Amino acid sequence: MTRDDIADFLSALLRVYVILIIAYIVINLLFAFGARPGYYRWLDAVMGFLRDVSEPYLRLFRRFIPPLGPIDISPIIALLVLQIVGGIIIGAIRG
Repeated sequence: MTRDDIADFLSALLRVYVILIIAYIVINLLFAFGARPGYYRWLDAVMGFLRDVSEPYLRLFRRFIPPLGPIDISPIIALLVLQIVGGIIIGAIRG
């Protein structure tokens, strides 16, 4: 494996993680606006997976960034930090 292969793998991993976090945020936003589907086992499994994957990382930022009224900007900051740090690491690997 070359350095470019490792960097490409980390870049793809970063993209997938960002997509999972965005999906979690969008679904939670829909639920906050009252879009409540009936109970479906598969939907509960998907939401559980998204929560288990996203919440530990987002919780780091929620600890330090309080919500501004009803608006929680910590996911935006978390995604920005993830993109910046990921870009720095991937750039360092590519050399």
